[in-house]
Amino acid sequence: MSAKKARLVAGLVRGAQVDKGLAQIKFVSKSAAAPVAKLINSAVANAEHNFNLEKSNLYIKEIKVDEGKPLKRWMPKAHGRATTLKKHSCHITLVLAELKESGAAKPRTVKIEAPVRIGTKPKEDEGVKVGKKEKEEPAAETEKEHGKLEPAIKPEGRRGHGKVEGGKKGFVGKLFQRKSG
Repeated sequence: MSAKKARLVAGLVRGAQVDKGLAQIKFVSKSAAAPVAKLINSAVANAEHNFNLEKSNLYIKEIKVDEGKPLKRWMPKAHGRATTLKKHSCHITLVLAELKESGAAKPRTVKIEAPVRIGTKPKEDEGVKVGKKEKEEPAAETEKEHGKLEPAIKPEGRRGHGKVEGGKKGFVGKLFQRKSG
């Protein structure tokens, strides 16, 4: 919707407590009321989950509505002509703040596990199961048996077919021979 329509609703709740602002939006008969209410509820949920803040202690510090990029459409008119239509959009920015500083506005920390390297075989005793599509084949003991060492997990493409890796065809070769592999 256009920024002008959204600004009418945003101006009603600017500076209000979250609960009172949502109650006021509930009874506004504007089409922008639903998206603004959804935005406020999302911001409150983020504040509660990520920063451990209480909903009753929050107020809308800043809410601004900027114009977005219009979608250009057309409508048929008389004598085979077409006129352009602009479907306006907007960007709504919302900042919440606390009424009384609680000191709990620190972001939640999440422990991140060590990243798994690609190309290494996962160990069974670490709790990682090897999937159905990954077939384990023993690596060759010497290079003389097979010419060169085979990988521990054979790469598979779609529907169990072999995967073609890294041809040196270049851009033109890929462009004109896409389906030949």
